[in-house]
Amino acid sequence: MSAATNARRGRPDLEIIALEQGAHTSYSACGIPYVVGGSVGGIDDLVVRTPQEFRDQHRIDVRTRHRVTGVDLSARRVEVRALDQARTLHLGFDHLVLATGARPLRPDVPGVDQDWVHGVQTLEDAAGLLAAAASGRCRDVVIVGAGYIGLEMAEAFVDRGARVTLVDRRPYPLGSVDEPIGSRITEVLEGYGVTVRCGVDVKGIGDHVVETSDGSLVADLVVLGTGVTPNSSLLIDAGVAAGAKGAVRVDHRQRTSVEGVWAAGDCADVFHQVSKERVHIALGTVANKTGRVAGLNIGGRYASFPGVLGTAVTRVCEVEIARTGLDSAEADRAGIEFVVGEAVSTSRAGYYPSAVEVLVRLLAEKGSGRVIGGQLIGADRVGKRIDVVATAMVGSLTVYDLVDLDLAYAPAIATTWDPFQVAARDAIRKLGSLR
Repeated sequence: MSAATNARRGRPDLEIIALEQGAHTSYSACGIPYVVGGSVGGIDDLVVRTPQEFRDQHRIDVRTRHRVTGVDLSARRVEVRALDQARTLHLGFDHLVLATGARPLRPDVPGVDQDWVHGVQTLEDAAGLLAAAASGRCRDVVIVGAGYIGLEMAEAFVDRGARVTLVDRRPYPLGSVDEPIGSRITEVLEGYGVTVRCGVDVKGIGDHVVETSDGSLVADLVVLGTGVTPNSSLLIDAGVAAGAKGAVRVDHRQRTSVEGVWAAGDCADVFHQVSKERVHIALGTVANKTGRVAGLNIGGRYASFPGVLGTAVTRVCEVEIARTGLDSAEADRAGIEFVVGEAVSTSRAGYYPSAVEVLVRLLAEKGSGRVIGGQLIGADRVGKRIDVVATAMVGSLTVYDLVDLDLAYAPAIATTWDPFQVAARDAIRKLGSLR
């Protein structure tokens, strides 16, 4: 819908049809765990704009409950199944935008398709989870996958009074951070009442039991947080070139390999500004920005998307976790030699009553000292400090530059030396230079 509205602003003459297989448009799937946990009042609160608002305000012909089943690039038309009318339509196009997002990865194990095994992707998923939670039968909940959604759903069901077990095959939660941060996440979850079972594979789901490589777990409900894969098959099967991890390959203007065919959001790949590689990163911020770029170009203007850093933040059990750029494993894969600056600091001046501990890590390239990544964990609303590191990377700053940044300080708000500046000083020591 970001692409559609931006195309409309540039070209009032366009006929714009938006096809959606679900019942909703323009909603925040990221908010589903907070609805389930009770922090957000209800599903309707997650809807930013309804289909009727797009029709009335932007003259966009939104057709919900319409599933695109095929794309014919030679004939320049799509095949559409109108689900409520049980009929098939064929619509021609001059421009086609694929914004089908990503689909949840479901473990290839017996029993995963049972109706008490839920994904967390759409508002229909949210309704199913709320119904299950309201039934009073969710005493034991197993969360499979310790990514962002898995962590947030674990907290949500603890808040609902359930016994929650979090299972992940990786050695620690949130695989996009380094081990010291991951280990701290485990401590936080266990302190909140979540049983964490990492390094464990799910082997199958039986009659309200989850079979793992480390024994059986009783479960009234199973929630899948095992990540996503690009929902790109419509265009790939039609002959459009594939990119990173099976996503649609696009250029800096969101154009695919076929003229007049565009892709944006989680179904498309992106350029990583640090590794300089094409990657697939499924984040709402990236989806909105790339949709805007596609729409501006279709609307006759010129726009480009410079790429991503993978900047992300979440709050779990009152503790915020944030990361940007490359973690250690990603830097190794990219062939970048680096040092890690570490710091244990506080969210405010250490003597201030509400100050809490903050653990940060800062990755710097050997030789140049270029900042290539950062991570943090701590309470007291420290998560947005990661934006300083993200900005530093966009500006190609080094740890030497970061140390000298004129950042704000007041005892009730921040420390004299920002935690990332302390980590930068540590990185400089490890680089062997004090210039």
